Amino acid sequence: MSHGSAFRVAATLAGLASLVASAGSSQAADAANGARIAKRWCAECHVVAPGQTSAKTDAPPFATIATRPAGSVPLEKFLMNPHPKMPDMQLNRSEVADLVAYIKTVKR
Repeated sequence: MSHGSAFRVAATLAGLASLVASAGSSQAADAANGARIAKRWCAECHVVAPGQTSAKTDAPPFATIATRPAGSVPLEKFLMNPHPKMPDMQLNRSEVADLVAYIKTVKR
């Protein structure tokens, strides 16, 4: 096999590995579990579901959070490093992905 052929094969394998990894991570998000997490950890301060009529603070509703501008901090990163008013939920990456998947379902 020539040097150029070996490079193309390696590049193709790297590309396939990247596609498999990204497909696996996007399939791993479970919006139903995210809804359970939201109701447990977030509903006291945020309106987390369409049927919820109030929350204790002026925290933005999930429907508003779901429409954040494209240039803002990604929700995954924001939730892994919560702002001071948020409880220290200590969610793992999978739970954060589930919560973000749920937030995206309540987008207006």
